[in-house]
Order: sequence, then C-alpha cells, then structure tokens
Amino acid sequence: MKTTFLCIALLTVIISCNSYQPTVSNNSATSTIASDTLRIANDSLEYEIIIIEPGFNSWLVTQPPRGFYSQSTLELRNNFSVREYNLRVNNPLRYSPDLYMWRIDYDPKVNYGYEVNYLLYNYFLFFEKRYGQKLR
Repeated sequence: MKTTFLCIALLTVIISCNSYQPTVSNNSATSTIASDTLRIANDSLEYEIIIIEPGFNSWLVTQPPRGFYSQSTLELRNNFSVREYNLRVNNPLRYSPDLYMWRIDYDPKVNYGYEVNYLLYNYFLFFEKRYGQKLR
C-alpha cells in the first residue's frame, strides 16, 4: 500500500512539474526576434540574406571591425564554408537537420559586396562557436 501511494505521489509530482509553462508576453518576444534578425537585400542583384540567430548581433560587435579583412579574403573563406555547410545540409543522416536546415546559395562568381561577405563570414564563426561545429 505504501509503495502504491509513493508511486502515485511521485507520478503526480512529475506531471505537475511538466505542466508548468511560464508565460511570455508577445511584446518581449517580438522585440527579441526583431533585434536578433539581420536582413540584407540588394534588389539589383536579386539576393537577400536573413540571419535569425539569438545573440548574433551582440556577438558581432565583439569581432574585428569592418575593413579588418579584405573582401577577397572574406570571399575565399565564405566559399569554403558555404560548400561544407551545404554538404552537411545534403547529408541529414550524418549531420543534424536541426543545425543544417537550409542550403545557402552563394555563387563565388557574383560580387555580393563587402557587407554581405563580412556578415556571412562572421555568421559562420558564430555558428561554429555556438554549436561546436568545424566547417573548415
């Protein structure tokens, strides 16, 4: 009888712990998403980069400033990182599809400009550090 009572009490505690979900107001969630979303678009080249990663913007300010690397250096590094990233997207049995969800369409023949290459390069650094991945 004691064992049955203890099992029921333990089960009740476990269920009650799982049923608690803190509420978050929509205003704070929306402002967090808006502040952690980075969008760069150029209609003449028909490209768009959207980075939605919590903490990326605050991490970016701790990195070397724009102009620290040359555009050709950033393009070279991005080309290798995009190639490896896309290989992992195409191999969901080996690499987590939760980390590698979408392909990145990066054409090394297109001049995306310094800003895009700088942000993409830093995103890959952020991604590697945050998720413990090595793309190089």
